[in-house]
Amino acid sequence: MTETQAPVEAVGTARPTLLEARDLHVEFPSRGRRARAVDGVDLAIGEGEIVALVGESGCGKTTLARTLLGLERPSSGSVLYGGTALEYGSRALKAYRREVQLVLQDPMGSLNPRQTVYEAVAEGPRIHGLPGEQEVVASALSRAGLRPPERFFLRYPHELSGGQRQRVVIAGALALEPKVLIADEPVASLDASVRGEILALLLRLRDELGLSALVVTHDLGLAWNIADRVAVMYLGRIVESGPVEQVLTAPRHPYTQALLSVLPESPERVVLTGEPPDPTRIPGGCRFHARCQVLASGRAAEAGVDGRCRTEPLAVLPAVSTAQAACHYAAAVD
Repeated sequence: MTETQAPVEAVGTARPTLLEARDLHVEFPSRGRRARAVDGVDLAIGEGEIVALVGESGCGKTTLARTLLGLERPSSGSVLYGGTALEYGSRALKAYRREVQLVLQDPMGSLNPRQTVYEAVAEGPRIHGLPGEQEVVASALSRAGLRPPERFFLRYPHELSGGQRQRVVIAGALALEPKVLIADEPVASLDASVRGEILALLLRLRDELGLSALVVTHDLGLAWNIADRVAVMYLGRIVESGPVEQVLTAPRHPYTQALLSVLPESPERVVLTGEPPDPTRIPGGCRFHARCQVLASGRAAEAGVDGRCRTEPLAVLPAVSTAQAACHYAAAVD
């Protein structure tokens, strides 16, 4: 990694930024066009901070997470770690991935059924040549809540419960003593009774080890329970972000309002029409306007912004910790 820059302190927080996306774009070829999977994202994760990235399937969450991990290269923009731009040579990526680890949603799919728990957790330390392998594996399993760790060494994934398998996946990441976890739907495949245990584990790891985390999810209830801040993503761009309590109790963007309306305690259900647009054909104006309940109801016209909603693009939201929304109507009525 080169291009050293001073780590930025996000506005309104004492936490220095650890992992950051700056004006990030990721495109893929699609039927003769370019799909803009990530279409201009600024995002910062502070030291010891948990950020939830939420949105519908296909909005670009997983592509953004993979790009932050160095698994995808951005078309433009940059990923910075500790204020230093990520390099994509094999040696630089190997060093980076010891610091920033992935936790996948499907532990049965991410664990090799022919490997014991010990072999699964020891794989990372062996790749990175860490000394004291048995102690490293035992410590990682213990931190992940599998105690006594030796009891699990010779077990295979099929001999474990779903929650235990997810703890093994988390232990595999912890074995490298990372600074950041990127967890993609970490409890989506688990029973409701086990989800709380895994979320409590992630919070405990943050408190005890100072870990930062980006939790990718479609579940706003999960974001409420675990995150310090939330970023809501739609069609390749973050449309609302801020402290989790502020965004989820007083959402300003119509898309966030619609996502929250499906929660059981919501007083009013918002039914979005249609599917998210094709990322090869992102509409002009606000990218949400074709599905926006505020525009459809006439409230945007009453505020005098309906024309702007249809024709005037919105700026990329900056990576700050204060609440913000990319919405002409929200700006007009504030």
